[in-house]
Amino acid sequence: MKKRYVSMLALGCALGLLVGCQADGPATDAKPADAPAKAEAPARGVDSAAKVIKVGALNDESGPAAVIGKPFAAGKRILAAEVNAGGTGILPEGWKIELVEKDHGYNPGKAEAAYKEIKDQVLFLGTSFGTPNTLPLRPYLQQDNMVAFPASLSSAMAGFEHTPPAGASYTLEAMRAMDWIVESAGGADKVKVGIIYDQTDFGKDGYAGLKAAADHYKTTIAAEQTIAPGQKDFTAVIGALKQAGATHVLLTVLASSTGPILGTSAKMGYMPTWVGQTPSWIDPFFAHPQLPAQVFTKFVWLSGMPFWGEPVAGMDKFLAAYEKYGKPMKARPDFYTMMSYIQGRLALEAANQALAAGPLNPDTYMTALRAIDGWDAGGMVKPISLKAFPYVTATQVRVLKPDFEKKSWTVVSDYAEPASMAKEAAPAPKEGQAAAAEGEKDKVAQ
Repeated sequence: MKKRYVSMLALGCALGLLVGCQADGPATDAKPADAPAKAEAPARGVDSAAKVIKVGALNDESGPAAVIGKPFAAGKRILAAEVNAGGTGILPEGWKIELVEKDHGYNPGKAEAAYKEIKDQVLFLGTSFGTPNTLPLRPYLQQDNMVAFPASLSSAMAGFEHTPPAGASYTLEAMRAMDWIVESAGGADKVKVGIIYDQTDFGKDGYAGLKAAADHYKTTIAAEQTIAPGQKDFTAVIGALKQAGATHVLLTVLASSTGPILGTSAKMGYMPTWVGQTPSWIDPFFAHPQLPAQVFTKFVWLSGMPFWGEPVAGMDKFLAAYEKYGKPMKARPDFYTMMSYIQGRLALEAANQALAAGPLNPDTYMTALRAIDGWDAGGMVKPISLKAFPYVTATQVRVLKPDFEKKSWTVVSDYAEPASMAKEAAPAPKEGQAAAAEGEKDKVAQ
C-alpha cells in the first residue's frame, strides 16, 4: 500500500509539472508563435517605404546676401533633380530627395523661426545660409540631434559638431592673404595693410586671421574699417583707407558690398590692391554692366575651392548636371551654385553610407558623417575628413586673379597653408562660446 501511494504521488507531481502551470492561464511573457514583429518607428525626415529623404534648406533669397543665396539655393535644387532622376550612385538606387526650403532673408530671427517650422520634417539641413544666421541655431541643433551644413566658412562652425564646414575657414583665408601680400610686395616692410570687414561673425573671423598673420610678420594693420551688410555709402570708409596710405586691403565683405566699394574707390582715385575673401565675389561680376573690368584691375580673390569650369576631375559631371537640370530652372552659372552642389554631395555621402550599413535615422546619419574620410567629390576638391574634431576639413587656400576676357581665373599663387597657421590652435569655439551655448540651451528648455 505504501509503494502504491508513493507511485501515485510521483505520477501526480509529473502531471502537475506538465499542466499545473497552465491552470491559471498562460505565462505573462509567452508570445503567440505567429505574432507580427514590432514595426520600426519612422525616423525624422526619412520615409523608408517610399525611399525619400527630406532635406531642409534655410536660404537667403531676399536679403543683403541674396546675390550669393540664390545661386546657393540653386545648387541644392540641381543636386536633388540629378539624384531623383536616378543612376548617379550618390544614393542607393531608388532613393530620392525632397527639399523643404525657407527664405530667412539673412535675418537671424527669421532663421530661427524657419528652423523651428521645419525641424520635425527633415533629416538634416543641407543649407543653413550665413554665419550670423547659423550661430544662433546651435543649441537647437544639439537638442534635436540635427546636422546643419553651413553656407559659411566661419571657424566657429568647425568647433561645433553639428555644423561641419566644407572648406578652409575665413581665418585661414585671411592668413593666406597676408602671406601673398608680403610675398608679392617683397617684404612686410613694403606694405601697409588695411581691412574692410562686416560687423558680423564672418567679418570678425577674417579680422582675427589678418591680425594673427600681421603679428606673425611683426607688422600692424594700418587701417581697420567696419561696415554693415547692405550698407550703401562707402565714401568715409574709402577716405580713411586712403588717408592711412593702405597699399593692400583685405575685403571681408559680402559681394553686395564689393562693387560699391571698388566703384567708390575708383571715383576717388584710390587704387590699392584688393584681396577679397570668398564671399566678396560673385561670377556675374564678369558681365556686370555697371562695373567695368577696370575697377577689378588690382583685385585678387582667395579660395580653397575649384572655380567654375576648372579642368579638375568631376567637373564634367557637375557641368552636365547643370546643363540638364540647372538651365531649365534658370540657374545662372555661378561659383556658389557649384559650391552648394559640392556641399550637398558631402551631406548625401553620409546618408549613402548610413543606408549601406542599415536603417537611416538621425543617429546613424551622424555616425556615418563622422566616419567620412578622404572624400573629394569625385576629385573636385581636396580630400575632406570629418573624423577629427574640432573639424579641420581644409587648410590650403590659393590666390586667383579674374580674367574678364575669358570670364575665368588665373592662378597667381597656388594652394598652400598659411605660414602663421602653425602658431594657431585647432579651430575651437571662441572664448565664452561654450557658456553662451549652455545659456541658449536653458532658453530652449524654457
